[in-house]
Amino acid sequence: MLDGLPTQRQDLEARIGWRFREPALLRRALVHSSFAHEHPGSVPDGDNEQLEFLGDAVLALVIAEGLIARYPTRTEGELSKARSALCSGPSLAAKARDLALGDALLLGRGELKTGGRAKENLLADAYEAVVGAVFRDGGLEAARALVLRHFARDIEGIGHDGAPPGMRDHKSRLQERLQREGGEGPRYEILSEEGPPHERRFRVAVLHGGTLLAEGEGSSKKAAAQSAARTALANLEAADFHPDPAAGEAVRAHGARPVAEAGP
Repeated sequence: MLDGLPTQRQDLEARIGWRFREPALLRRALVHSSFAHEHPGSVPDGDNEQLEFLGDAVLALVIAEGLIARYPTRTEGELSKARSALCSGPSLAAKARDLALGDALLLGRGELKTGGRAKENLLADAYEAVVGAVFRDGGLEAARALVLRHFARDIEGIGHDGAPPGMRDHKSRLQERLQREGGEGPRYEILSEEGPPHERRFRVAVLHGGTLLAEGEGSSKKAAAQSAARTALANLEAADFHPDPAAGEAVRAHGARPVAEAGP
């Protein structure tokens, strides 16, 4: 898609802040596995998962360097918490939205029907893949400069609690929106808990009137619920989002527990 539309590619490169020597790397960074499975002949280099894997490692390194340079007296625990917040799904998805990566993603039909362009996990993965593509195209210095430019305000504004600036209560915003439209409030259900005690990962669904609006992940139930609420807000703004009531039935059949009953 981007290979055949130089103006569109150049606009995206301008937003990202890097002119690719190999434009095919940028295109690959935007190919979701669902598209690759449906159109194998049009994506000879495959989907973006390897670039995502690479970008994840580059981000962790560069953000760690940036935090140490800005906060040389912080403890390892404080720095780790800050890095986790900055490299979290919601944080990376926000960067993807800033760059309008969702509009450029190549998605399969199923993802398009369920609002894939606004899904937090897909956006976060795409941002990681773009960072990986810049690393492949220009090396570590290019990727470092890009990431530090994108995260300059976030690193500068990190508090002692490790939270980046601009952190918003998405659950309250979603509650207000749904009630303003005359409906009941949202309900949050825990879908899964994985990982060892010191690295737990939670997956939470947010439903409205029995219909699944979004899912979110986080290192705590609260963070996962906030992530789900944020994605739900983005989904409700997306013109191509069509909630599937059957997905809500699947959540209930899964035996999910309400977040309020599951503790903090």
